[in-house]
This record gives sequence, C-alpha cells and structure tokens, in this order.
Amino acid sequence: MSATGEATTSEALEVWIDQDLCTGDGICVQYAPEVFELDIDGLAYVKGEDDELRQRPGDSAPVPLTLLQDVVDSAKECPGDCIHVRRVSDRVEVYGPDAD
Repeated sequence: MSATGEATTSEALEVWIDQDLCTGDGICVQYAPEVFELDIDGLAYVKGEDDELRQRPGDSAPVPLTLLQDVVDSAKECPGDCIHVRRVSDRVEVYGPDAD
C-alpha cells in the first residue's frame, strides 16, 4: 500500500482490472457494484460513468470519492491481485499489486 494513500483521497483516481489475472471470484462486485461488474465471460470489468463496461485491456474508470474505500477494499481482497487504482495526474498506482 502506498504511504501517500491519505494524500490521494483529494486527487482524481481511476481503476482498471488486468483480466489476464482475474479469477472471476466477484469479490470486487460485492464491494463496489457501482464500479465493477462480471461479464458473460466470467471476468470482472470496470464500469464507466455511463454504466458501460470498459472491456479493452487497460481500460480504466474513474473512482468516485464516495466509493474509494470500497474500491480499495476490493483491490486488497482480490484473490487474483488484478485490481489497480492509480492517480489520474501521473498514473502512479496507489493501491493494488504495483503500489509502493
């Protein structure tokens, strides 16, 4: 987890899922169904503000501040370690497997 986690709460964040590592467990959907959804292929995807799934590899969606803790918990609990949360400004991962 990033030592700057607290500082990032006021910054715009985005989340993306590495489908190659997704186990289809659905924990992310349980935590934040407004942000994550399982598709017909059994893998999780992020949803944009338009509620449409972002299905291209590396596609991201904004993290609403009101759902930040749910998204962070999803990243922490994900058995596939495939959920990445990064700052929009510099694309540095603040939560997820590649966070410092």
